[in-house]
Amino acid sequence: MVHSTGANNPNLKRYVGPDDGLLGKNQYNNHWNQPRPDGRQVCVHAFIGKLKDGSIATYQTLPWNHRGWHAGGDANNTHIGFEICEDNLTDKTYFNKVYKEAVELAAYLCRQYKLTEKNIIGHYEGYQKKIASNHGDPRHWFSKHGKSMDTFRADVKKELAKGTSTSNPSTGGKKLYRVQIGAYSVKKNADKQLEKAKKAGFKDAFVKYE
Repeated sequence: MVHSTGANNPNLKRYVGPDDGLLGKNQYNNHWNQPRPDGRQVCVHAFIGKLKDGSIATYQTLPWNHRGWHAGGDANNTHIGFEICEDNLTDKTYFNKVYKEAVELAAYLCRQYKLTEKNIIGHYEGYQKKIASNHGDPRHWFSKHGKSMDTFRADVKKELAKGTSTSNPSTGGKKLYRVQIGAYSVKKNADKQLEKAKKAGFKDAFVKYE
């Protein structure tokens, strides 16, 4: 399930934390890796947006096979959900970069779980299927740049037709999705979790020890 954040902030640090040196410091400390002041429980599997140097990256924030809290309905039980960080919706260059990143991520996940582009939906389509809450994303943003979930699925289909992806984080390919697996106050717990992640093939995984 493809989501977009609905806020004019393309920076990953707004949603992903703590800072790993690439994200940049969130001066308001309002990232989602902590209890929310309003008590809402929300967590997607990944975010796509800008690092502090302006480059585009994907950060995985839940194991792909872990139940997320992103759809507001039964799709939480069945769908991987990722968010694309919106800007002011007018920057074509930024949109094209995150759109391409999202296509590649969706194709990677299709390969991982033996899915096809037909299994991909937007949040608004989840609402139409009565498995998600009433949101319009990402249609409102995609349409401003001549895209839709139909073109997205078509582009994922083209990506799948290219064959084996070089983006698999367990292959040592040219692109590694960064995996944030938590912040720990006890160093031995941090080391243990990091070791598990490395054994699972996530060579670029990290923990924050503080």
